Amino acid sequence: MTHDPSTRRDVLAAGAMAVGAAFVAGPSGLIVPARAQTLAPTPTMRGGANNYLPGAPIVERIGKGGFWMSGTVRRAGDGAPLQGIRIQIWAHTVEGREEDRHSHGATLTGPDGTFRLEMPQIVPVFGQPHAHLAYDSPGYNTVFLRPVMASAKDTSLSAHFVLQPA
Repeated sequence: MTHDPSTRRDVLAAGAMAVGAAFVAGPSGLIVPARAQTLAPTPTMRGGANNYLPGAPIVERIGKGGFWMSGTVRRAGDGAPLQGIRIQIWAHTVEGREEDRHSHGATLTGPDGTFRLEMPQIVPVFGQPHAHLAYDSPGYNTVFLRPVMASAKDTSLSAHFVLQPA
């Protein structure tokens, strides 16, 4: 049998060092939590650009609403939230098809990088209830997303963008 000579003090010191490794000195010299500096950009999803119509207007809601599309937009690398980013959304809904101009709309992100837009209930096309979202403005690389809902009975769907500066 091997005897471990570690003391309670050794264990506590090792734990304190592990916790300390999760913190770094910020620009002010204060100790702050460490942040990821290498957040990878979101790749464009296959099929995300289907029925894309450039220039969809910024709207308060698409159609009569009843379903919520939401998400976040952050910058690749440091993960900072991006404000004022235009996100276009479209889907096959109870009120129209993906290619119908009235099924498209856009919204802007808030100060915390979040967006939220009400739209009609998404319905299955080819067996999958899904939405399409795009970031397509200057400043960052274009990204198209096509998130699939778990169930056609869901009343919301989220999608998250990490944008790479152009």
